[in-house]
Amino acid sequence: MKLLIACFSAEHGKTLKIAKDAALALGADLFEIKPERVYTEADLNWKNPLARCNREKFGNRDVPVVGRIEGFDEYDAVLLGFPIWYGGAPNVVNTFCKGYSWYGKRIAAFATSGGSGIGKTAERLRPFVAGGELLDARLVHNSLELEAWVRDIL
Repeated sequence: MKLLIACFSAEHGKTLKIAKDAALALGADLFEIKPERVYTEADLNWKNPLARCNREKFGNRDVPVVGRIEGFDEYDAVLLGFPIWYGGAPNVVNTFCKGYSWYGKRIAAFATSGGSGIGKTAERLRPFVAGGELLDARLVHNSLELEAWVRDIL
């Protein structure tokens, strides 16, 4: 089985670190989902109703992504990693997902933060990975927890 871990990491890089460590342990390829315009600290200040993260989320805006995954069709399974924003994936992750065909893929989402927990993350992600088998979504705290979960579900 060919496995890809695609992740978006915000200001502290926690998601990327977990994804890198898990990719190494699982023999997976890694792709970092990066917005064309990098988020600043002010952009991520969710307490400010005018902050970029709020305008994107509540305006249902696509967030252009840098780069593409060559040979995406070759992957059997994809792990999508991100911090939870308003009970789901940040819009940049949704935009990334819109750029690929998910037919025949097994998909699992992991989040590395979320004051409200994982909630309905899988449900909210489903329209963006149409045609794929969305297995589950889970909040993880480290790469060992992610690796054990992935081995269990894939």
